[in-house]
Amino acid sequence: MNALVLHESSRGIDTFTVESSLLRKRILFFNEEVTAASANQLIEYLLYLDAEDPGKEITLFISSPGGEISAGLAVYHVIQMIKSPVRTIVAGSACSMGAILFLSGKRREMIEGCTVMIHDPLLHSTAGMKRALELDKEAKRLMEMRSELAGIIAERTGKSLDEVLEKTREDCWLDVKEAMEFGLATGICNELPM
Repeated sequence: MNALVLHESSRGIDTFTVESSLLRKRILFFNEEVTAASANQLIEYLLYLDAEDPGKEITLFISSPGGEISAGLAVYHVIQMIKSPVRTIVAGSACSMGAILFLSGKRREMIEGCTVMIHDPLLHSTAGMKRALELDKEAKRLMEMRSELAGIIAERTGKSLDEVLEKTREDCWLDVKEAMEFGLATGICNELPM
């Protein structure tokens, strides 16, 4: 459902969707699984806003169960490259790749009662039989992804790679206070952008 908003101006009454109204205020929402399609749409919005007013902050609300690593990393790296600083806010749960999207922000805040979950990457393999060399190749790629994601978490939190690898061995759920203590969050969201 995309609700409509009425706006009165000197030209009369204009009708906008809530999404387009928030987009004009540089506010984005990512509340779905990280897929190639959802990541590409988010990248389009980020590039559009960056081109419209380079250097002006963009706010990205996140509530995501995670998803595809390559798609999430594409968003993460685009956010690092654009001129506009991005403020990320967890509004719900930011899990797995959702947590990596959260870490992309310059300012990383959480709304009270929300959670972040970090863990080692999972192997999503097609069903069927595999040869030993195929399994070995997949295992090596999984370990490379593990190192890359742990490196991002270590860089953004200031923790050592060993600390991150230990913390992510299993699903690690953190509330606002715990996320701040670990360095995932830089603060509590006390003021919404408007």
